[in-house]
Amino acid sequence: MPTKTARGMAGNPATHKSLYRTIRFKVHDAAIAIDMPDGTRTLILREIEVDRAKKHARADKVFGYSEFIPATLEHGLSGDRDIASSQSTAECLIRHGITSVIADRTLPLLYVDAIQSVGITVELDTDMGVLDRRVKDDEEIQHLKKAQQVTEEAMRMACETIGTAEVDEHGTLILDGTPLTSERMRTLIDTFFLERNFLNPTSIVAGGSDGGDCHHLGSGDLHTGQPIIIDIFPLDESSMYNGDCTRTVVHGTVPEEVHNMHKAVVAAKAAAIAAVRAGVTGEAIHQETIRVLKEHGYPEGLPTETDPPTYCSITHGTGHGVGLEVHEPPLLDRNGPSLLIGDVVTIEPGLYCHAIGGVRVEDMVLVTEEGCENFNTLPEGLSWC
Repeated sequence: MPTKTARGMAGNPATHKSLYRTIRFKVHDAAIAIDMPDGTRTLILREIEVDRAKKHARADKVFGYSEFIPATLEHGLSGDRDIASSQSTAECLIRHGITSVIADRTLPLLYVDAIQSVGITVELDTDMGVLDRRVKDDEEIQHLKKAQQVTEEAMRMACETIGTAEVDEHGTLILDGTPLTSERMRTLIDTFFLERNFLNPTSIVAGGSDGGDCHHLGSGDLHTGQPIIIDIFPLDESSMYNGDCTRTVVHGTVPEEVHNMHKAVVAAKAAAIAAVRAGVTGEAIHQETIRVLKEHGYPEGLPTETDPPTYCSITHGTGHGVGLEVHEPPLLDRNGPSLLIGDVVTIEPGLYCHAIGGVRVEDMVLVTEEGCENFNTLPEGLSWC
């Protein structure tokens, strides 16, 4: 019998982002996308979603699970919906004469077992749902631009709120008569996004020593004269694509060392962006960041137990891919792969010192053949008053 090979993905499109990108259709139950040997795509999903999927999903044929009930099942498909969907998938493949399936790295073992139990082989393609997802199409690029635009609007609001706050005799920032805390600022950011149909994971608003840890969320009162890292990475619920932007703000007088850190970070960001183009590796871009920071006197790497609290360094890579998830390939770090035309990545060098705090500035760029397109227009300075 001749070999007939299909390619398939299965899972919940609301959480399986590669599957969602393939069908551009969001449901909260198991869906199966099968690319048949003739070039058509079959989509199998819960019956109540079929009519909507026929109108909106990227599929040539749409079926409910019950369209493919194996004759061997005396009582029909399982009452367990996940098992039922795997049974239906195996039966669909049999009816189309499929002898092998190429699947992505996320195919649940439940489906592998169901498919293999009817004599169909399953092969892994480690790049499926990874390389293709990195190359953003025009629709995705517009979604990301919109997400980043709204993210910048929220960032401007946050930085200006901090930059123009009043201050009490203890140096604590005051907003509407009460202390401005990291938690309160996050609530203002959350509210901003809720009003625009964005879902916002916990933002980073880390002032002073909290900012000395690059991923510390920040807590407590914010103070004048300290660097405050604000990192916002919301999800646009209308498109499922993410924004991601970081700025650092200082209320009042900027300390000299914070100014020096910021100068180095901005220079490193500019050098890294200048190095971005298709074919350049993520490692090469990260090396540009490290080169510039070292020229300004700042090392790379986490502090050791013997380093003083004044130790100041970059402790992470230069950036990462962004799309349906905030963090996705490629990495701009050691061993980072070559960039592709259509990659969308962040450029976010930072410096961190437990005695002073942290400084990070982040933009989002689209990789092109000759360089990149920066989606950000927001100022990168420390003062926002």
